[in-house]
Amino acid sequence: MAHTFGTDVVVAGAGPVGLTAAAALRGRGVRCRIVDRLPARLPYAKAVGIQPRTLEIWDHMGLTRTVLEAAAPMYGQLAYVNGTEQARIDLVLPPEVPYGFAALPQYETERVLDACLARFGTGIERGTELVGFSQDSDGVTVALRSASGAEEEVRARYLVGCDGAHSIVRKTLGLTFEGSAFPEEYMLGDVEVDWDLPQGYGVRAMHRNGDGAVDDVLVCIPLPGRNRYRMSMTVPPELCTAGRNDGPADGVVHGLEGGRAPALSDIQAVLDRLSPRPTTASRLRWSSVFRISHRIVDRYGDGRVFVAGDAAHIHPPTGAQGMNTGVQDAWNLAWKLALAVEGGAHHDLAASYDAERRPVGEEVVERTVRHATQGVQADPADPGTVMLREAQLLVGYRGSPLVGPVSEGPGPQPGDRAPDCTGLAAHIAAFPLRLYDLLRDRGHVLLVYGDGEQGGQLAEAAGEFSGGRVDVCVIRPAGSTTDTSGLPAYVDTLGEFARLYGVSGGTTAFLVRPDGYIGARLCPPTAAELTARLAGTFAPAGPQQG
Repeated sequence: MAHTFGTDVVVAGAGPVGLTAAAALRGRGVRCRIVDRLPARLPYAKAVGIQPRTLEIWDHMGLTRTVLEAAAPMYGQLAYVNGTEQARIDLVLPPEVPYGFAALPQYETERVLDACLARFGTGIERGTELVGFSQDSDGVTVALRSASGAEEEVRARYLVGCDGAHSIVRKTLGLTFEGSAFPEEYMLGDVEVDWDLPQGYGVRAMHRNGDGAVDDVLVCIPLPGRNRYRMSMTVPPELCTAGRNDGPADGVVHGLEGGRAPALSDIQAVLDRLSPRPTTASRLRWSSVFRISHRIVDRYGDGRVFVAGDAAHIHPPTGAQGMNTGVQDAWNLAWKLALAVEGGAHHDLAASYDAERRPVGEEVVERTVRHATQGVQADPADPGTVMLREAQLLVGYRGSPLVGPVSEGPGPQPGDRAPDCTGLAAHIAAFPLRLYDLLRDRGHVLLVYGDGEQGGQLAEAAGEFSGGRVDVCVIRPAGSTTDTSGLPAYVDTLGEFARLYGVSGGTTAFLVRPDGYIGARLCPPTAAELTARLAGTFAPAGPQQG
């Protein structure tokens, strides 16, 4: 058996979650191998909904232009009950949110992320399966098997399991995966139709029987291309897989099933019953029967091994939360592993992944199950809050061991997402910048609003404590005197930063983490308080490789 050493992280699974993890790691200079047992990308439009928060993450990675050119917009949803149109849902967000909702077939998402990874000289090792691993205090020894049967041992500092609902990493690590399966079965189909419904709107058509119960349903999500949709619907009895003895050995029933795939005639039969307009389906690209479960692990990692995405949580596809939650898992974990590999991390930094992400996973599983069984309309929150939450813009880490205490007053608090804003002017640029332009492709950034001279003192303290791993930018109020601190400085010409961040007068500093969340809000900021907040993330005693 061959022995290979010298990689930092092995990522198992090359779906959107694994590719995001690998690309984020490579973008921070971490050596990485990503393996997948499949010989090629699957041509299925499985996960298609792209949430605004995911687009913000991909903006940080420099991917947004490519995604926007490939995706279809999602403007809202048209609902019908027994053929009668119900209230239209429009997906409207506050104007400061830079991106709306989008739809993109999973294979296209993987293509974009694969191309991003290739820019760093890293490719997916196809037909290569993780078959086991062992770990010790210094690293992980990973056993791989190629399609030819050749075996290899890889020594890495960390292992990240993004290998799906039947995760080998999860099972080998001994994590529990509590939950159950829904009894219903559904079928999916990627088709085109000739109706005249407005472009960019999903369609949900239901039939209620005499008792008011839903006994038939059709859900259509628009895809790139004219009148192309991924449709899901109740499976006819002849296609049911229930009662068969060829289910997965681990008992986790989730996702696409084997057996006879639905034909175009099966999908047309449902359209004939439920479509709000008479229509004919054509150009069936693929179809499948699928089942839904809801499960979550008891912890997101152990030692130097972690799980993310479907390996950690599965749930109904309501609201397109699954893949997007997994992308955020990967985004949260990658910067922490990168800092640990670099030798600048606090010894408990990687363990904070579970503390921050598992509560998010638990909330998503609970909410999607509730919405799948009771409907989104049963959500007790006001419509604006529901919209922001579905967009994953309310995901946050208040109470995390990495963030500072919540303070009084308006504006985002430690653990909250750092909102974008416009109207930032620089001396050379002839056009206004967004705040996310300042944060793109960076690690920790300290935003100092107000006194640039005080910013210089904070920059010195942060640089000394973190080993130069914190960038500092000064945001000056409109009409203020020229900054002489020598730091990058921008003018808040429209007052948008002050409004969205809840600052007025004096000096306030915000420590923004590499994942775009606020680690600390300091008002007034002092060097001592800043270093206290950095102490949970960085190892100030000198670099020691993780």
